[in-house]
Amino acid sequence: MPKLLLSSGSDTLNLNEIMDKGLGYQATAGVTGFGLPPVSVQWLEGAGDGATFRRRRVLTRDIDIPLEILARDRRHLQQLTDRLALALAGRCVLTLLDDDGTRWTTEVYRTGGGEYSYGADTTGEREFQTVITLRSPDPYWTSSEAQIRYIGGSTAGSFLSNLVSVQVSASQAIGEIQLDNSGNADAYPIWEITGPGRNFLAVSPGGERLAWLGTLTENQRLIIDTRKGTVVDQDGINRYDQLEAAPRFWAVKPGLSTATAQLVDISAASKITCSWRPRKWMVI
Repeated sequence: MPKLLLSSGSDTLNLNEIMDKGLGYQATAGVTGFGLPPVSVQWLEGAGDGATFRRRRVLTRDIDIPLEILARDRRHLQQLTDRLALALAGRCVLTLLDDDGTRWTTEVYRTGGGEYSYGADTTGEREFQTVITLRSPDPYWTSSEAQIRYIGGSTAGSFLSNLVSVQVSASQAIGEIQLDNSGNADAYPIWEITGPGRNFLAVSPGGERLAWLGTLTENQRLIIDTRKGTVVDQDGINRYDQLEAAPRFWAVKPGLSTATAQLVDISAASKITCSWRPRKWMVI
């Protein structure tokens, strides 16, 4: 199976360590929870036959990892189990490492497991076997490889390779940005606008508008996180109230698509950066 890593704070457990080094931790056959996450579907039932679909909501993901620990001796086994217990005490990040080096991650918390039968799963000497149950509040896997696109100001030549087309004048930058989401779930872009400039606008391939009607001076930056729905400047000051009424924090659909972004009253230092991380429903 692909290599798994479990990270907590500054510590990272390699769950393929026995295969790699002969000792340590090993996720064994029988891992579950990497497929399609569960969904809750709501239906409207009337007087007639059947029902009408209303909406669905993707639920949290539960993951079971059969785990083996192989140590040099009893003391080393106690050290490895203590390390495992500390790693699972709070928030963790579970990582699946693809053969091409791409990392797919999801945040997890232990919700159960870790028990064992003395004499069968361990004798307390060198070996230990158990099953760890984790829950991911975000049911999607997120890629470690961010996709980044730029629109620059009047000297935007270095950014043109990332654009389908661009129109640049002394006071305005407008660009069509090619969005390539290699995942199979919606990805949420982060917009970073570097001043000077005002009236930022991003229009999705489907025509959804995200407009900010404020002004940035030179060296000021605005960060719009569409996943969190936040708008802050370089000092962390909330600038959400400068959004156009009824803003749409639109997502990048799987596959190739084209969006438009613009900024007015710019200079050569102005820049629009759009970045996103592909997400997947399932990994193998």
